[in-house]
Amino acid sequence: MAECIFCSIGKRQTPAQMLFQDDLCFVIRDINPAAPIHLLVIPNQHVTSLANLKSDQESLVGHLFSTAHEMARREGVTDTGFRLVVNQGRNAGQHVDHLHLHVLGGKRLPALG
Repeated sequence: MAECIFCSIGKRQTPAQMLFQDDLCFVIRDINPAAPIHLLVIPNQHVTSLANLKSDQESLVGHLFSTAHEMARREGVTDTGFRLVVNQGRNAGQHVDHLHLHVLGGKRLPALG
């Protein structure tokens, strides 16, 4: 199986605007932004989706959310608001089979539901 694009970016084999990286995850800007602020928080470890998450990876998900909050703070959208999105599967819009968290902000986003 060929390596996924997010794995390649995390290893810095494929160029991207890397905003943050630690031992668990990295953050890049989305190349097709749906809002003025559109970041992707991506685990370094290849996890296909939430459906494939193992019980010993729960702390990883918590770290992704903490990192998303810190990046929203750095981008200046914590006071005005931001949205966190995980697309699970093709019908939900997951285009890359590697778990990732979208951080959206910088404008009024339409209400969901």
